Amino acid sequence: MTGWNIRLARAADAEALPDIEAAAGALFRDVDDIGTAGTHAISTDAQRAYIARGHCLVAEADGRIVGFVTCRPEGRELAMVELDVHPDHQKKGIGAALVRGCLIDAANAGFSAVTLTTFRHVPWNAPFYARLGFVEVEHLDTHPRLEAEIAQEIAHGLPAEKRVAMIKFLA
Repeated sequence: MTGWNIRLARAADAEALPDIEAAAGALFRDVDDIGTAGTHAISTDAQRAYIARGHCLVAEADGRIVGFVTCRPEGRELAMVELDVHPDHQKKGIGAALVRGCLIDAANAGFSAVTLTTFRHVPWNAPFYARLGFVEVEHLDTHPRLEAEIAQEIAHGLPAEKRVAMIKFLA
C-alpha cells in the first residue's frame, strides 16, 4: 500500500496545480546558478487548457492532489511540460510513477516518443529522467521544436549551459 494513487487529471484539478508547482519550485532556491528556475508557475487557466487536451496526470494522497505531470501533444511526440511533486510527498516514488504513467499513456495513444527540457546537473532533473530511460538530444538542430524550447527558456533567464533536452522513444 503506497498511500497515494495516480489518475487522469480533471478540469477542477487545475486549481491545485500552481501551488504544488510553486512549493516544488522553492527547492531550486538552494541550487546555484540556475537563473529564474522555480519562480513562475503555470496558471490555472493554462493548466485547464492542457488538461482538456488529455495526457495530464495527477497524484492524490488522502483525498488531495500532491503531484502532477502536465503534457501536450506535439505531432507524434508527447511533450512533458511540467512535473512536480509537493515537497511533503517527495521521495515516495510519486514522480517516477507520474513519468511511467505518462509513458504508458503516450504509448497507448500512439505517440512515438516523450520529450522534455530540464536542468542537466540538478539531481532531480536530468539524472532522474535518465534513470527512467530518457536520453539527451545531443544535436538540437535535428529537433527544431526542442531547440526552440531551449532558446525560449534561455530568453526567460535560464542558463544555456545548464539546460538539456531529453527524449524517450516508445516501442
